[in-house]
Amino acid sequence: MKTIFQDLEVLKEHVKDKEGKEALKDLEKNFKLLRTKSGLAQLLKKKKLRKIIRTVEYEEELTQLQVELIKLQNWVYDNKKRVMIIFEGRDAAGKGGAIKRFIQYLNPRKFRVAALPKPTEVETGQFYFQRYFKHLPDPGEIVFFDRSWYNRAIVEPVYGFCTEEQYEKFMKEVPEIEHALIDDGITLIKFWFSISKETQQKRFKERMTNPLKHWKLSPVDQKAQEMWDKITYYKEEMFSRTHTSYAPWIIVDSNDKKRARLESIRYVLSRIPYEGKKDAVINLHHDPDIVERYHRRSHQEKG
Repeated sequence: MKTIFQDLEVLKEHVKDKEGKEALKDLEKNFKLLRTKSGLAQLLKKKKLRKIIRTVEYEEELTQLQVELIKLQNWVYDNKKRVMIIFEGRDAAGKGGAIKRFIQYLNPRKFRVAALPKPTEVETGQFYFQRYFKHLPDPGEIVFFDRSWYNRAIVEPVYGFCTEEQYEKFMKEVPEIEHALIDDGITLIKFWFSISKETQQKRFKERMTNPLKHWKLSPVDQKAQEMWDKITYYKEEMFSRTHTSYAPWIIVDSNDKKRARLESIRYVLSRIPYEGKKDAVINLHHDPDIVERYHRRSHQEKG
């Protein structure tokens, strides 16, 4: 690798035209990426150079964004703020993977992940929101909801886990409850991770063949493809009835998991005025082609 860089220096002395100089700059940048631990590890696996470079660039960008998340967390803690981030989406949309990247380097004492199992017999007799209220953020804390009370907006009516009356009651109450939470000072962000039917099918197949992901499969997952249209109907109902100016739905195109992770982190960073934000060495403006507010016309029939 040292010889390669020496050769590049020699080439620089002989290349005079602008186009050639730009090409050398790009080549030098790529070789620098391959000097990283991640780049070399992938090179040994004989992956294509372009794919290696993309992966290393993703990891470097992710690390820089995670540095900003640490700043954000410290600001939330020092100023006793309360932040609640909801991750919703179809099965295999990449919600859990995104949360993992959000929390990877955060102080575990200052955040929680709420991933609630199906309600117990006692919980089914309680006020519907009661078991979720237990997990609302305390002062100085960020809580990540891996699915949320919006189970009653889609999963429960699709699979017959609630009555029509319970569903309608929820749909009427949730905007008022979210307004009350925000009015009380909670910062609420609602993500919908969107994927195509083809992407979901591909990811289900990967779960079946990858022993490290097999645990993610559930009976509900296996019905998700055949219930696609019904889920789409309830998803659109949820958007149209619970998307508000104070608690909008933020749609994340998650067909490319890596881009979805980067841009969703960027969106959260852009929403919160944490200390040190101006000193960031990375772009904090999310890509509107990946992350945007829900708009009825543009998101109908999408995942």
